[in-house]
Amino acid sequence: MFVDSHCHLDKLDYQELHNGIEDVIAKAKAVNVTEMLSVGVTLDSFPSMLEMIEPYENIYASCGVHPLDVESDFSLEKLHQYAANPRVVAIGETGLDYHYQPETAELQKLRFEQQVDLAVNLNKPLIIHTRNARQDTLDILKQGGADKCGGVIHCFTEDLPFAEAAMELGFYISISGIVTFRQATELKEVVKALPLERLLIETDSPYLAPVPHRGKQNQPAYVVEVASYIAQLKGVSLGEVGIQTTQNFRNLFLR
Repeated sequence: MFVDSHCHLDKLDYQELHNGIEDVIAKAKAVNVTEMLSVGVTLDSFPSMLEMIEPYENIYASCGVHPLDVESDFSLEKLHQYAANPRVVAIGETGLDYHYQPETAELQKLRFEQQVDLAVNLNKPLIIHTRNARQDTLDILKQGGADKCGGVIHCFTEDLPFAEAAMELGFYISISGIVTFRQATELKEVVKALPLERLLIETDSPYLAPVPHRGKQNQPAYVVEVASYIAQLKGVSLGEVGIQTTQNFRNLFLR
């Protein structure tokens, strides 16, 4: 069995590619993807996303404000209210992105710090996005006491020292379809070096479809391609990757 630990189910194409969320779930189930975590990126979009997944016990939710959405409407009171919902198993997607929006760096840091504080207070793990912001990301996690709640560096594309520093704080490392891309040579070496006991797998649907689906819209069923590639890199069976990453998901989010 497999778990897609990070997808945006409310952003999939339900007009042409999928006949509703039931269709997405059925396609995933057909390849033994049995659970998913649908990740929030703004407070405005969270209620409708939660309503979409609420009938399905095998789909979990996170609530947070993405670093590229920090200029969206924000209320700390509303974030706390949403995050306290029992269906919410994590805080985020939060973090820092200086690649696309360096001009909002100070606001990004403020929102990140607020979400770290909330995660620690609620004892719910963090889902971290980081790009071109390695040191600031680690500093905010350390200063905010994120080791108390743990979390995951999602869609990992950083180097091995960053992964090791994150794992020291109790974080897992999540691998997306990027690892299957030909040019992702450093990431492949990082995956080889990391213990399977600290890895998660994800699609980040509808983005970053893995080979052989690259260029198409991603979906949770494709997480098996990520697992298969990790198995090849690490010289283990696909079943072992599925079992271990599923257990890792449960250890982190369903504790």
